[in-house]
Amino acid sequence: PTIVRTNMYIRSLYDICDTDMSFKVQITFRLQWVDKRLTFDDLGGQIRFLNVYDVSRLWIPDIFFVHEREGHFHEVIRPNSLVRIYPDGSILYSVRLSLKLSCPMNFRKYPFDKQQCEIRMESYGHSAESLAFLWKEVDPVQVTRSLYIPEYRLERFRTEYAAEAMSTGNYSCLKVIFDFQRESSNTIVRVYIPCIMMVILSWVPLWLNNKSSFMRVIVPFLILMVFANAISQFNHNEAPKTSYTKAVDVWTGICLTYAFAVVVYVTILDYLIRHGDSDGQNETPTPDVGGK
Repeated sequence: PTIVRTNMYIRSLYDICDTDMSFKVQITFRLQWVDKRLTFDDLGGQIRFLNVYDVSRLWIPDIFFVHEREGHFHEVIRPNSLVRIYPDGSILYSVRLSLKLSCPMNFRKYPFDKQQCEIRMESYGHSAESLAFLWKEVDPVQVTRSLYIPEYRLERFRTEYAAEAMSTGNYSCLKVIFDFQRESSNTIVRVYIPCIMMVILSWVPLWLNNKSSFMRVIVPFLILMVFANAISQFNHNEAPKTSYTKAVDVWTGICLTYAFAVVVYVTILDYLIRHGDSDGQNETPTPDVGGK
């Protein structure tokens, strides 16, 4: 089979979207293979390589990105691609690409979740018997040092080789796997700490005087309403939409239960106090009929 060595340089990795489970990446993608038909005389080392500007005149491996949703080449100021042919028939093809790729995610531990996304590449029409992709032996994938992802931290990345079995045959497949850890500090500050504060505030009426029955009931009720509305807004605007329960849902549910329990407790307590006072007022004092 024709051996194609592959490597890439990750220029930027951004916009990891929880809503449609995707991420965007900009890469410099390189392929190297040998075509003996293109060998030429280097005139005693005077010619190192030849540049080819019309790529359509060459055979290029039909590699494609399996999880691609959108993609485009860069053409400012000129097309960001190059093809070099070396005297021994070796060919280097390099191109700059921007891709939007799908990434299945699991949010059960949100906002303390880890996500694993990958760039998967394979041949579209040539089986592994005729075309094999291999990673470059040294530094097959490089990542820019200035990489910054607002909501995630790239913990590590690794390369893998696999064979994809299809009904038409086995196809050579390369993968780059990224492990992301979500930055949970923002959610802790905006959700977890306010939940703790709301629960503590709902306990305040328990220390109010028994005569302040109205305040004892209305204060925890208002706190519960504000609390429930804030959680609803968070789930609607920020939290990922899922059909299963997330870690943040368990936390907010427990906090809401505490606040609701306080409302029920003070309501029952207020009823018992008023009922006891009413019974005391209805009692008729017994006259003292005894005498000396």
